[in-house]
Formats: sequence, structure tokens, C-alpha cells
Amino acid sequence: MEFPVLTANPARVDTGCIIVPVFKSGDLPPASARLDDASERLIGQLLERGDFDPTTGNVQLLPFAPGLNTDRLLLVGCGEPDAFDEEAFRRALDAVLAALLKLPVEEAAIVMLDRQTGPRDSAWKARMIAECTLRASWRFDTFRSKKSEPIQLNRLSLIVSDAGAARDVEKGARVGAATGAGINLSRELGELPGNVCTPRYLAEQAQLLGSEAGFEVSVLDEQALEEMGAGALLAVGRGSAEPSRLIAIEYRGADESQPPHVLVGKGITFDSGGISIKGGADMDEMKFDMGGAAGVMGAMKAIGALRPKINVVGVIAAAENMPDGHAYKPGDIITTLKGLTVEVLNTDAEGRLALADALTFVERYQPASVVDIATLTGACMVALGDHASGLVANDQALADALLAAGITARDRAWQLPLWAEYDKQLESRYADMANIGGRKAGAITAGCFLSRFSGSYRWAHLDIAGTAWRGKQGSTGRPVGLLTQYLLDCEASAE
Repeated sequence: MEFPVLTANPARVDTGCIIVPVFKSGDLPPASARLDDASERLIGQLLERGDFDPTTGNVQLLPFAPGLNTDRLLLVGCGEPDAFDEEAFRRALDAVLAALLKLPVEEAAIVMLDRQTGPRDSAWKARMIAECTLRASWRFDTFRSKKSEPIQLNRLSLIVSDAGAARDVEKGARVGAATGAGINLSRELGELPGNVCTPRYLAEQAQLLGSEAGFEVSVLDEQALEEMGAGALLAVGRGSAEPSRLIAIEYRGADESQPPHVLVGKGITFDSGGISIKGGADMDEMKFDMGGAAGVMGAMKAIGALRPKINVVGVIAAAENMPDGHAYKPGDIITTLKGLTVEVLNTDAEGRLALADALTFVERYQPASVVDIATLTGACMVALGDHASGLVANDQALADALLAAGITARDRAWQLPLWAEYDKQLESRYADMANIGGRKAGAITAGCFLSRFSGSYRWAHLDIAGTAWRGKQGSTGRPVGLLTQYLLDCEASAE
């Protein structure tokens, strides 16, 4: 998909369809007004007669537009100007794309970039347009014998009234296109069934991404993990016929002396719960338990396209949690890569064990920051639903940066406390700690567990159990948007 930026008079743009924002006030934004004037007040007459209701998200296709070079106008209601905030902009844009992608057009143009049209600046709107267009264009029919009808749209031009803003709009569209592609990769991986997307498959996809983007990729197999002493990650995968893997993807956009920002993803490619087996209802959705790994892969794809002047490392702890005669059991005591021992009280709290070794592994990079991403706890889903990811951190500046990035990317997180009172719930009679802290505050105590393995650097944890997928609706690709924006903000602060 291409997103060229045009500064031409929209009435003279030759394209299959032009998207036009319309407000309830009747005052048309500058670009919309120019289209109205050139089309013999077609838009104004529709509003005066009440033939179009410009409530936010309403759309109306006009198959003929006199005086214009376009074949169609697609009007989108934007409601009251004062209420047209970021959320309203996204609702209007989603409605536009739902209608536009059904049309038999290969090219279209959009004039929702005026400074007077909605929130933030033109660059942010361009980013959202490009990202949302790619998201809406994505189809997953890999395993269907009858494929979906292909999307015909392959070019969406962004019409800018202010020529001075064109460069910022181009940058915003570039970020949006890269983020959208990363989100779609994350969704693709998330949708794959567990018999396809195994730890070895994730490693293969990381190597493929590395060859495409020029990343250095290393994969540690079980023998290497054994020699290294990664007892926690190995314990999680011991009951599976699929061998575990630890994957590292390295991007160098700055001098090698600059410490990297590290993303660590939980890659449990299927989670049966192990010996503490889950109930059968919705267990098929446990293929999504590698959402953290998918998020890391998606963010790395976006970074590979944008090439920021920072160093970034993506690390994935990949395993399959299954119950067999070799599986780890409740009551077992395992030794982590850090040398700390853990009493296993529930084998379904496996993600934190895999991440514990990965968080110890990344110490070798002497990182500037570490963010781990995991579909970690049902408790976080109960607390925050599917709207916000849970966040804990040992550094408030890092937490603030992630929260701000989530707001910019419309991929929000909410901070939870990381207090010593919660950490005490992990006390064990037999080992340095237990792997669960009881029913109370489960999302927080999981964060406390991870914090014990991340004390040597600035660290944050994102619990995406509620946001990485939405039941049978499938993978969302979150938090690729948040992570990409965070890394771009790191580049900006380093300049």
C-alpha cells in the first residue's frame, strides 16, 4: 500500500474516490469547502436538505461528483467540531475504511489532514490513516480452501492544504505504514495454530525477518540453554515434544558503544497449563499465549523499516507448556539462570518462569532499558479488560515514557503499583520464592516476580493478557504501536 502526499487542489485530483469530512455545524474544513465549491455545492445542498447526517462515523457514498476529477465522493460524518477528539477521529476513520475497502477502486484520496479537522497535528493524523488502512486491509485466510476477495485499493493519497506541513505528513505516513505492517505481522503470528507456530517456527520467522531487515539473529537451542543454565525456561518446555528456543534479534542503528533498548517477549506457543491443566473451554485460544513474542517481532519489523538511530534488541523466550511424564510439577523446585530457586506452586504460571531466564540473559547487553511483554495473567484482564495493557516498572521515568507512547499511538497502558507488600506474597518455605503469590493482586505479584530478575537495569513489564487478542475475534497486534512509538521517542530524546 502506498501513501503519497499531495498538495494539489483536491478538486483537481484524479482518483477513484475522495474521502471528505463533514461536521454537524455545517462549516466545512478548507479542503472540503474547495470540493464543495467545485461541485456546484453538492455537499452543502445535501446538508441543507438533510440528506446526510454528519454524526460521527456515518458515511455516504456519492457515485457522481460534477465538476471534479474523481469518480466518487465518500462523505464521513465527524459530529460536532468541539467533540471531534482522537477517539472520534479513529471512529470516523474506521467507518471510512470499512466502506472504502468494499469499493472497486485501486486509488483513493483523503482530505482529513487539515489542522482544523480534529485532534493533534497533520503528522499524527497521517500516521493513523496509514496504520489503520493497513490494519483494515489485512486478511487471514491461510488455512481456508476458498480465499477472501483481494482488496483492490493499493494507493491512498493524503491531500494537504498547507504545503508547509507536507514533510511532516510524509514522516507521519511513513511511521504509520511501518507500524501497520508490524501490527499485521504480529496478528499473523498470533492467528497461527499451535501445530504450526512452534518455538522452532518462531525462530525461523525471526531469521527470515533478520535476512529481510539486516538484523543479526541468534537462536539458542535446548543444548545451549542447558549449558548456559536456563533451568526455568527449560522446565516450562520439558513436557512438550517441541523443543524450546531463546531467540535474539539485534538491530544496530547507532554506534556499538551505545547501550541498546531491549524488548523481551513471552513466546509460549501453546499453553495447556501443564500438569495444572486448564479447563477445556476456550483452551484453543491459548495459541495466543505467544502474543508477547509476536509483539516483539512486529515492533522489530517496524524498526527495520524506520531505521531509527538507536540500538534495539528483541529477545523471545519460546516454549510449549504441555503435560507429560517429563513435565515439571507442582512442588518442584527449579534453578533459574540467575541462580535463584523457585518453588513451582502452579505450572500454569509458566510465562514468568520463561521470562525470568530471558531477563537474566539480557544483562549481557548492559541495556539502556528493558521492556518485557507478556500475556501473563488473567488477573490483569479482570482488572483492565481489553482496553489497556497493565504496566509495572522499577523506574518511573521509563513508566512515564511508555504511558506517553501508548497515548500517542492509541495503544494505551495503565500503571499498577510495585510495592514491597505485594512482593512478600511470593515468599516460599522451601525456595527463594514461589512462582505465584495467591489469588489477590495476581497481575501485580507476577510483576513482582519478574522484578527480582531485572534489578540491574531500568525495566518495565507490559501485561497484555487482555489486549493481545479479543476472544474469537482474534489477534489485535498490540502493543506494537506502543513499542514502536516508545523506541522512536528514545531516538528523539537521544538526539
